[in-house]
Amino acid sequence: MNDERHLARAAGRIWKMTFALGGAGAIVLFVWRGWTWGAGFALGAAISMLNFRWLKQVATTLGSERAKPRMAVLLGLRYLILGGLAYAILSFSKISLSAMFLGVFVAVAAVILEILFELVYARNGTVDH
Repeated sequence: MNDERHLARAAGRIWKMTFALGGAGAIVLFVWRGWTWGAGFALGAAISMLNFRWLKQVATTLGSERAKPRMAVLLGLRYLILGGLAYAILSFSKISLSAMFLGVFVAVAAVILEILFELVYARNGTVDH
């Protein structure tokens, strides 16, 4: 299997795990701590997914003919946009800030799970599963 296909499959698995962890975490926190925690975790997970998508887009455009100076500006502005959006939502609602911060790490957890997946299946050469 070539490297591009392997990386595309890994990114797909990370995306699916991010979505699954975000949904499961929001449901668990909704049942355990109430709607404010469930909504906060879901908001953080959505921010995490959006950030992962943007990082993937930046990584694919680096070194290509499509790379433009405005991409660099958007790369720097994305954290201001996400931070401003989160600040506005959390300032005017009862959503839990702690739960949102937990949700922001959903993509990191998905990447760690992908690393473990690769380590387990790379031993016997069956990463293509």
